[in-house]
Amino acid sequence: MVGAMTDETVAALRADVERLAAMTRDSAGAGERAAAEWVAGRMREAGVADVRLESFRYSPTYADSYALHSAAIGAGALLGGRRGAALALAALASLELDVSGRNQWLRRVLPRGEGRNVVGRLPARGGRRATLVVVAHHDAARTGLIWHPAVTAAGANRRLRRKAMDPAGLPFAAAALAAASGRRAGRILGGALAALGVALMVDVRRSPTVPGASDNATGVAAMLELAGRLASDRPDGLEVLLVSTGCEESGMGGMAAFLAAHHREIDPATTFVMGLDTLGAGVPIVARAEGVLLPHSYADRDLDLVDIAALRAGLRPPQRWRIGAYTDPILARFAGLRAVSLLSVGPDGLYGDYHLPTDTPDRVDWDSVVACLALADAVAHQLPRTLGR
Repeated sequence: MVGAMTDETVAALRADVERLAAMTRDSAGAGERAAAEWVAGRMREAGVADVRLESFRYSPTYADSYALHSAAIGAGALLGGRRGAALALAALASLELDVSGRNQWLRRVLPRGEGRNVVGRLPARGGRRATLVVVAHHDAARTGLIWHPAVTAAGANRRLRRKAMDPAGLPFAAAALAAASGRRAGRILGGALAALGVALMVDVRRSPTVPGASDNATGVAAMLELAGRLASDRPDGLEVLLVSTGCEESGMGGMAAFLAAHHREIDPATTFVMGLDTLGAGVPIVARAEGVLLPHSYADRDLDLVDIAALRAGLRPPQRWRIGAYTDPILARFAGLRAVSLLSVGPDGLYGDYHLPTDTPDRVDWDSVVACLALADAVAHQLPRTLGR
């Protein structure tokens, strides 16, 4: 049965979040690798005997790729005509493939660093019938003017009414479409927006890494608590993979590396991927769709599984939201795996202190983290009933 949430649980979650938030967890940097080492140690303390560190090469920031795509849109605006329009639209299409993680061709020629994943395994008892892959990223984002509350706070009523966030890449899409319009005014507007995009990405690249308490020390802390519970008491037939990824903030590089390294051992028919990300905002949600530009949907049957698990455990099913960015489980979805992404939103329909230096432990809504953990625990116990038939 789903474990009880006690003051001791909250204290353990808080201690882990405070420890991670004290680290500078820069994507593909020394801080991310140090965080991975710490997470590996905590997994072992939680009772996970089989824990491995897996290194990979990836971009330290998304800003380089965004800036070059934006520059190409600006070049299209300057060039004009059919060739200029084609260049702007091709850059937009390439950006969509990049931000969704489906084809990051440009990253191969951009600067890369060493990222590190942590992969822990709890073997099934009594023969494996289902595999749960729990994913939470341990790197933290860089801040920048683009994340200033004056930019992100508008539209709270619309977000709450629609249960949908605006795609973060809308300004880039507006620049490309204006540049391709064929009109002089459109080309001027597209060029100006593209130049602004480049400037904002340069600012992000030069900005410091935030503490990342809610995003995503809370997800890692919840995964570690869940690991301890499942290490001592998990349903028969359930194998659990605990994957703490690096480089999520710079483009889901750690999740891509994990899937590439382990795809042969993952059976799509019996595997379910559950992401834990940004759990400390207020209200638990599950992503029905996500994307920086185009929306990419999760399967109704997988969202329904979460609802069923919640109801069986006496919990309220999470709200279903369209989020405006990416999370690691979407790559599992693209790979043909069943997947969901559990998150939380605040009263303004946003994550709370998102990518800001104020994303500190004292700003975390601990009731929200506990509620998300209870939901994840319920899904773990529901899974053998659903996939193990």
